[in-house]
Amino acid sequence: MPFDRFVPHDFSLVSVQRNAPALSGVYGLSNAREWILVGEADNIKAALLRHLQETRTPLLEREPTGFIFELCVSYNRVARQKRLIQEYRPVLRSYPVLKFG
Repeated sequence: MPFDRFVPHDFSLVSVQRNAPALSGVYGLSNAREWILVGEADNIKAALLRHLQETRTPLLEREPTGFIFELCVSYNRVARQKRLIQEYRPVLRSYPVLKFG
């Protein structure tokens, strides 16, 4: 089953700050050619902001241009992430959210 609301947003600092919720859920990053990553986090906004701060990583080398998200309770997040990975087949199947500061 795909993301429950397929409303993509630009993967930029302004767009993430404006559109990503600071809530538990799953998210996907893509470009015009492929799905790059399906991740899960306690705070979707914080996870996306950390991805934007990365430099010279496999994620950013794929040049993500858009993100999508779905709110999901914490006890169901990993299972939902696995289902979305099976459906979208992102290039990066496992990817840590880097922590800064």
